[in-house]
Amino acid sequence: MKNKIKLSLALIALTSSLNAQEVITLKPLSVTSTAIATDELKSTDAVEVYTQEDIEKAHVQNVYEFLNSQTSVITMPSYGNPFSQKIDMRGYGIGDGYQNIVITVNGRKINNIDMVAPLLSAISPASISRIEIIKSSGIVVGGDGANAGVINITTKKNNNKEVTLYGGTYGTTSGSFYLGHSDEKLSLSASGEAQKSSGIRHINNDGNKDENKLSTGTFTLAYTPLSELELRAGASFSRTDVLFTSSLTQEQYSDDPTQKGAYLSHQLYDTDTLSGGVSYFIDDALSLNVDASHEKKKSDYIPSWSGPSHYDYKNAKISLDYVSKLLSFSIGYDGFYGERIASDTLFKKQNNAAFIMSEFYMDNSTIKVGYRYETVDYDFADQSLQTNKVLHGAELGYNYMLDKEQSVFANYTHSYQAPDIDRFFAFDSSTFTSYFSGPLNPMEANNYTLGYNNIQKGNKFKISVCYIDLKDEIYYLSDYSGPRTSINTNINKSHKYGVDIYDKYIISGMWNVALNYNYVQAIIDEEKNYSGNFLPGVSDHNVKATLSYLPNPHATFALTQIYRSEAYAADDFNNDFSQKQDAYKSTDISVTYAKDNYEIFAKINNLFNQKNGLWISDDAIYPVNFTTTAIAGVKLKY
Repeated sequence: MKNKIKLSLALIALTSSLNAQEVITLKPLSVTSTAIATDELKSTDAVEVYTQEDIEKAHVQNVYEFLNSQTSVITMPSYGNPFSQKIDMRGYGIGDGYQNIVITVNGRKINNIDMVAPLLSAISPASISRIEIIKSSGIVVGGDGANAGVINITTKKNNNKEVTLYGGTYGTTSGSFYLGHSDEKLSLSASGEAQKSSGIRHINNDGNKDENKLSTGTFTLAYTPLSELELRAGASFSRTDVLFTSSLTQEQYSDDPTQKGAYLSHQLYDTDTLSGGVSYFIDDALSLNVDASHEKKKSDYIPSWSGPSHYDYKNAKISLDYVSKLLSFSIGYDGFYGERIASDTLFKKQNNAAFIMSEFYMDNSTIKVGYRYETVDYDFADQSLQTNKVLHGAELGYNYMLDKEQSVFANYTHSYQAPDIDRFFAFDSSTFTSYFSGPLNPMEANNYTLGYNNIQKGNKFKISVCYIDLKDEIYYLSDYSGPRTSINTNINKSHKYGVDIYDKYIISGMWNVALNYNYVQAIIDEEKNYSGNFLPGVSDHNVKATLSYLPNPHATFALTQIYRSEAYAADDFNNDFSQKQDAYKSTDISVTYAKDNYEIFAKINNLFNQKNGLWISDDAIYPVNFTTTAIAGVKLKY
């Protein structure tokens, strides 16, 4: 079967006729989802911008796959769950790194109030217009949790009409659509996706596998009754149904990573969101913007000893925005209220913030100054506890244009993370129960970044270096010496440093290459028993490289190599486990033929059948992308 797939891809590439080439040029992309829009060449931050075209060419099954294969971000299925994955950036670790990244969809923050990672599988890649990654910055607008930075996802608002269908190995099938309309008065869109897989790993001795399925839907509307007034509304939903099994020992993993684990998990996870907004343009420079959303979630494990968890989130943001040739600013209020009911116990977390972000433009210089004041309130009904935290965020940045193609920048950010509601509890393994252990200190970080950009028609090159000084980094301490009490606590002091390199080079009209390389060190400075150790779950080297061949204006052949160096297992704070996180390797290959209103594509992931896994501790390994898979499909445009 694998040989047939490889032969089919080769035939598609060989039968593409060698016609005259289209000229491919690179240019600075706009960064639109920050408080003040700018372009990446003039940005005071280290940014990555990926367009709708980039996402479409990658032919990914979900957003996690795109981030892991094309960007500096690392993703891994959370304890075997492919629909809820852990995310890491800037060396915060695959264990808890996702809690240090703020993720927004059209400006709406989708992070959770507990230790559940953001549900990026609820966002269909077919609906995305762009993904913007802002590293070690974004606290002023993103707020609580933006230590590593922010990932802003923007969905489409255009006149496209598209339908995509594909099928693949292991019973994988998917169908998605996007329908858009836009004119001077009205803009509306609808998108949806249904995806299913028969599974790869076994879940029992009867031959059943870890099958999964999801469905998503989104509707947005914007109406401009007057030239100075815009009204917005939107609704979205997602439904996931996933079976996944537990970890394997090293011997089991080496022998057969498809075999079942000790226990089975079956999760049903539903989300429903309503949003609305209004913008009033006072004049050409000044506007008032108001946005609000209400999201409800339900997570249910079958069977469950505690029953489902119900979430209720409310967001509101108000800003007064001003843009001119000399000065731009955004000043406003950002509010969030979240509650979770689990085991008939109510937990609440509420954030209220005021912020101001400004940029000053002087000849070739851009100066950014921003500040955020945020209060965080908790309420645990069964503990009769209410606690309040006051936090301060700040950003200061400078960009200098050396010429029309080159710039240098420097920035400083003071960021923070308030503990989530699960961090107030500990676990006693002798009784297999959780108990209230009290509040933690908020985490604070001082981020320093220096960078250089060079964007020419045939080459886009970026390099940045960062240093992060942390106080009270939050982590989960699990003692493996015997029956134990595992607690959430703080690392007194720690630091991280690293280098990011991005280069996209147009070799010729037929060849181009894109490289994303990240080097990072994460070190614990002061913490009982762990001083001088490395933070576990952090790989020193992270490389993603894609070589593209375009034999004619319609065909594209792409080869992607992903490599991530070994690391200490996620729970190995003492750096002494006998087993380490293995290096992650995957070679992916894809072919696309697009002409007129149709596109045919095929893709093989993990071509050489590399074994990959997530190491939590010794003999606790969750297989990840451990076998060759393939998809082939068609996209129709109207």
